[in-house]
Amino acid sequence: MKPVLRHIANLWTLMQHPSAKDEWTLDEKLQAMKDAGFDGVCWAGSQELHDGARRLGLIFVGGMASGQESEFPKILEDLESFGAHHVNVQLAADDVLTPEALRLTLTLMKEGKRLGLEPAIESHRGTATETPEKTYALADAYQQETGELLPISWDFSHFAVVKHMVPGNFNERLLVRPDLIQRAQQFHFRPFNGHHVQVPITDGHGNLTQEFLDWLPFAEALLKCWLEGNADSGREIFICPELGPIEGGYKLSIFPNSWEDAKVLRVEIDKLWKRLTA
Repeated sequence: MKPVLRHIANLWTLMQHPSAKDEWTLDEKLQAMKDAGFDGVCWAGSQELHDGARRLGLIFVGGMASGQESEFPKILEDLESFGAHHVNVQLAADDVLTPEALRLTLTLMKEGKRLGLEPAIESHRGTATETPEKTYALADAYQQETGELLPISWDFSHFAVVKHMVPGNFNERLLVRPDLIQRAQQFHFRPFNGHHVQVPITDGHGNLTQEFLDWLPFAEALLKCWLEGNADSGREIFICPELGPIEGGYKLSIFPNSWEDAKVLRVEIDKLWKRLTA
């Protein structure tokens, strides 16, 4: 069976959309996701979100951020009750070293398995996996302890900025662990360069920006890498065009509207996927 792409939108892309004064309701945001062709939504769980997503037939990918081991069972139980299966995890803080991160991860994965969930550790700023070195150290420690590959929710933008990479070496510097990439199912496709964790998709007039076009070959190489290990697997890949608003510190004031750009990005990702899987 061919693998299946699921387009997932993040609620924070619609933060204060279309304006802080006239922000859409949750139902309006979820309907907009459905209308734009997204298959699901990622965010922290709530009854309102669960009801709205279920009514529209949207997949719910749970989101959590915690470094408190004692909190894991309750957070995961709540996410399970709200319909999540896959969970995006921002783990602890950036001062947490590998031994503690491993201990937290082992507990997290144990609780996830108990509930039938699939947590994945996001590579993210301000967490125990904010650099490539810390992420791979955790993955290696986890594999040594369990004999299994660590489920990761990949956001390569943070690594690129930490290392001030250029598009010409994205593939060489970022696609260094195909085993972990092919194990993963969650990917955040937020276009980036070596100094900006988010670049605009369009110029505000419907044209794709040069910065986005410079990033696109990396997205293609990443998908090719994943498909090489999952070609006949029937597995799902959950791709989120993770564009943030000004309030999240990702978008600059001169950028086009984050939600409008996210819709364009979804279309471009879909084109790329269809070409690679044809």
